[in-house]
Amino acid sequence: MELGLRERVCVVTGAAGDVGLETSLALAAEGAAVVLIGRREAPLRELADQCRDGGAAAALVLALDVTAPDAGERVRDDCLQEFGRIDVLVNNAGASSAKSIDELSDADWQAQWELHVMGPMRLMRALSPAMAERGWGRIVNVTSSSGKRPSGTNMAYGVTKAAQLSLSRSFADVYASRGVLVNAIAPGPLSGALWEAPRGLADQLAAARGVTREQVLETTASRLPLGRYGTAREVANVIVFLCSETASNVAGAAWSVDGGAVPVII
Repeated sequence: MELGLRERVCVVTGAAGDVGLETSLALAAEGAAVVLIGRREAPLRELADQCRDGGAAAALVLALDVTAPDAGERVRDDCLQEFGRIDVLVNNAGASSAKSIDELSDADWQAQWELHVMGPMRLMRALSPAMAERGWGRIVNVTSSSGKRPSGTNMAYGVTKAAQLSLSRSFADVYASRGVLVNAIAPGPLSGALWEAPRGLADQLAAARGVTREQVLETTASRLPLGRYGTAREVANVIVFLCSETASNVAGAAWSVDGGAVPVII
């Protein structure tokens, strides 16, 4: 299927993470120009080489912290200087840890708010007008099933992901009539670094519950109707579709990509 992304300028935050990497490679395979954003330059440069080898029209690396107050303006200005336009924004940067409500400090709550709400908001606020001027744009916010169904693993994460869903809908209402379609996706538990890396969620929950990491992974997977963890590539496939010309009648949606984790139809 032709997705209409060839030479579109696509910004991906959290590009070096599992979902960000797969999304960047999938956009590259469609012939897009990818703008890779993250805090660590070395993995971004390695990914940029992979994207060029995979068919990207271009690959630009921007090493910055998306929670910086001027991050949106810096991304916009660099993209316009390099390419003259911006077509797609994927707000993927995010992080979580296993902390009970009693363990979450004010600083933890604020950090989650800055990363999942203020950072994406500033990027959308800076980039959306440039898309609207050209009459075409796509924004996909990567939220979480925890934003639809609160989780005790980290209340601050779930609450800020719920706020990100509301943020997505609010921007969608403002910009849809100007050709900029804003949507969100809500992944469930994924195989990869967040859960499976040393000191990741599996290890943290195992320590808190007095069980093994294998038991945590098996129990979590067994609760999913699909019976397994999702993959970053499965999430990336949905993101890229929502970035495409083909998704021309999708706006203000929050698509679950969670193996059936959240038991609702909407």
